[in-house]
Amino acid sequence: MIVTLSKGISTSQSLTDRSAAGKSGPEEKAKTEEAEASDTIFANDTASSSSSSSSYLGNLLVVPMDGSHWVGMKAIAQEMGRRGHRVTVVIPEVSIRMGPGKYYDTEIHPVPYDRAYIDSVASAHKDMMQKSSQSFMVRTKKRFSHILKVIDLIHGTAESLLFNDSLISHLAQQGFDAVLTDPMVPTGSLIARKLGIPTINLLRGIPFSLDVNSAGCPSPPSYVPRFFTGYSDKMSFKERVVNTLVALLEPLLSRLLYWRFDQMAYQFLGEEVGVAEVLSDSAIWLLRIDLILEFPRPLMPNMVLVGGINCNVRNPLPEDLESWVSGEFGFVVFTLGTMVSDLPEEKTSIFLEAFRQIPQKVIWRYTGQVPDNVPENVKMMGWVPQNDLLAHPGARAFITHAGSHGIFEGLCHAVPMVMMPIGADQHHNAQRLADKGAGVVVDIFSITTESLLQGLNEVLHDVRYKEDVQKLSALHKDRPVEPLDLSVYWTEYVMRHKGAKHLKPAGIDLNWIQYFCLDVIALLASVVLLFGILIVKCMKLCFRKLSRKRKRD
Repeated sequence: MIVTLSKGISTSQSLTDRSAAGKSGPEEKAKTEEAEASDTIFANDTASSSSSSSSYLGNLLVVPMDGSHWVGMKAIAQEMGRRGHRVTVVIPEVSIRMGPGKYYDTEIHPVPYDRAYIDSVASAHKDMMQKSSQSFMVRTKKRFSHILKVIDLIHGTAESLLFNDSLISHLAQQGFDAVLTDPMVPTGSLIARKLGIPTINLLRGIPFSLDVNSAGCPSPPSYVPRFFTGYSDKMSFKERVVNTLVALLEPLLSRLLYWRFDQMAYQFLGEEVGVAEVLSDSAIWLLRIDLILEFPRPLMPNMVLVGGINCNVRNPLPEDLESWVSGEFGFVVFTLGTMVSDLPEEKTSIFLEAFRQIPQKVIWRYTGQVPDNVPENVKMMGWVPQNDLLAHPGARAFITHAGSHGIFEGLCHAVPMVMMPIGADQHHNAQRLADKGAGVVVDIFSITTESLLQGLNEVLHDVRYKEDVQKLSALHKDRPVEPLDLSVYWTEYVMRHKGAKHLKPAGIDLNWIQYFCLDVIALLASVVLLFGILIVKCMKLCFRKLSRKRKRD
């Protein structure tokens, strides 16, 4: 089944609303408001500071990943469409955030799950935050079960697209110039290989350095710390040993993580290739990072840093919200990302009690049942224009889960942060910002009213946090080209030139023996050894002759 939506479709009803069969509520209304606000931004041509740099107009296929990953992808898709390119976005009929937009077409494909299943997966985050008397093993088993649910959801979505023969055949006939995708879920990369067109990747990173290895980028374990080790680029001998062992295990771990996608690749492409080999064909890697928050490391010519890609995608606040946030003490923005918009009752009470004790107003993205005892300075909303609020001069602090999009928005607008990481890359992001003095880290699983108040008061009243985040913001924004414009430029570049093969290193095609010149080292060692043996033998021969001559004399 193929459903095509044109650019002119009304965005007041998202695809996820349709799949809910008329279901209404805070989450559905929030998604509609988010879609409308996003489209208004681009309709007013405020998403970018420049228009298309050339008269070339191409045909772009976008295969995104759901959740917060969609934010940056949508920004590029909208801007490409606004500049006159034909943009087609392939999305599932049931999703968390994805939907139609003003400047791109959509192709909808069926999936083997419904809205209730997605809601059950998302609600697991809330369950994990509840106080429990269960044993450590039971809680670990529940977390592992939740991870398996998320993985099954990802695989189910990928299979429903890849093995939808009518849709793949339809896409093959559209004459696309390139595919823009998030390789964390390599569905788009597999489709690009099937269609024989180049790939542009937009990503934060892939577990176990699969992105770095697939791009042929050097990553010496002597000074490039592996993710989740918590090490810096200045490691002790012991840390370098551990870091090297992790680096050696990464290829095996990535194969274990992507083994089902490897099988999909065999079935879908009909050739003996794995995900790593498919990703190595990528033309450009758009990395949503900035070296002010990362340790310096090698990058390849086809790796482009576009951290903060969505910071300039903003709109003026609605009049009612503008009037509410205005005040002498400013306001605090509180969001915990796409997957956590509701909290257990005891956690909600902790936050409300803390907010009751500060003079600032608080805007909280919350889709659960609103309690009766909400303080007057707290406004709970199903969806909040996070970036617009952080850009407001009255923003005093940002309570965040430290997701990659959120931290860049806080950084762009120089708002000190109280960070509450939950999983994935969030702990790394939070620690890096805390080390730079841009905020404090609070453990959301053991949070109390006192610990929350302490963290909030620190960033609100200690001027060092504001000064440090302003310095980081100035460094981040001091660049010749805005990240969104840079992303669009490289996307157009790949479309114009049908790839960027001249930017890909030859090291991708070398095996590990050739890459590390072990064969050359073995040859040189053999030559040195041979010369050494010859010299020793010659010396022995000379000594023998000398000893014989002495005996004769």
